[in-house]
Amino acid sequence: MKIRPIAIHLPQYHPFPENDEWWGKGFTEWTNVTKAKPLFENHYQPHLPSDLGFYDLRLEEARMAQELLAKQYGIYGFCYYHYWFNGKRLMHEPIDRKLKNPKEDLPFMLCWANENWTRRWDGNDQEVLIEQKYSVQDNEDHIDFLLPILMDDRYIKVNNKPVIVIYKPNILPNVQETIKCWREKAKAVGLELYICHMVFSYQKDWDQLVEGFDAAVDFEPFGIRRKSVFKEIQERKRRPQQGIIGRVKNAFTEKKKENNHNTVPYKWMGEHLKHLKDFDFKLYPSLVPGWDNTSRRGTNPTLILENSTPEYFGDWLSKIKADFKPYSEDENFIFINAWNEWAEGNHLEPDQKFGTQYLESVKKLFLNPL
Repeated sequence: MKIRPIAIHLPQYHPFPENDEWWGKGFTEWTNVTKAKPLFENHYQPHLPSDLGFYDLRLEEARMAQELLAKQYGIYGFCYYHYWFNGKRLMHEPIDRKLKNPKEDLPFMLCWANENWTRRWDGNDQEVLIEQKYSVQDNEDHIDFLLPILMDDRYIKVNNKPVIVIYKPNILPNVQETIKCWREKAKAVGLELYICHMVFSYQKDWDQLVEGFDAAVDFEPFGIRRKSVFKEIQERKRRPQQGIIGRVKNAFTEKKKENNHNTVPYKWMGEHLKHLKDFDFKLYPSLVPGWDNTSRRGTNPTLILENSTPEYFGDWLSKIKADFKPYSEDENFIFINAWNEWAEGNHLEPDQKFGTQYLESVKKLFLNPL
């Protein structure tokens, strides 16, 4: 049965008024990406693009180049982050332009990034720039806006049901009320919806399928199929060395590397994964090509996955593919986080170090399997 690899896509790379106001005129993610510096020995920073360059997603040529590359290497479609704040939208220009352009024919779905917009990208979680204010009226306005998009011929569906993902269902005051409203509004125009939500290992009460949803998406690198990456970080910091020689050696090594920056070996991520069949709900697996948000958070990154290589990525992807049995003919998604999260060191798009090697791993397993 065919599997559909879906790459999560950040439609950020273009100037817009809010970014100009909050971070300075002309700011895009490329601003952060290019200023990143290594924090310790052999730390891979900055991540700089190669084949696609420092693109502007307002340009048709840039979006078409992304889609062509995705097709060439076996990506079925993009899952675009969708930013909606009580009718106000952010980072919507690339998607709006795609919707008007039939030449951009790569299948797509939307994930509502339903958090407050804060300065967390630069480490200041407390400063709210735009707040989410949930209401019955907003539920109706939101789905009314989405319905024409969900009916687009390119929109990804399961059994003719458009797929939409909610990033964090737990922060909605009454998520069942929201999705009930959405389903009823869709039904009135002849649509059924297939609604998913992300799951995270650090949200203990939400590591299962929330009532009313059709399926969940494991959100790596903070997924639920192994011990939490944050627990692993803490255990590594506490782990004692054996004997005085070991402690001295460890102290010398740490001093040399100057590495106290929440690091976990990338190879660890693909190990000891709980089997999908052990979950009692539909859970779509995911993986990351890497993770390192140094360029956003400076010397205080949330997480650095050390020594990510195309080989380790390919191994992890192979394990996911071998473990995953589609739930039905259309319920067959594997999510890759992400296509272009450059400021998180997390991208399938080619960079100056590895070129297209991560994409080659996808192509080998899904476009040209042995």
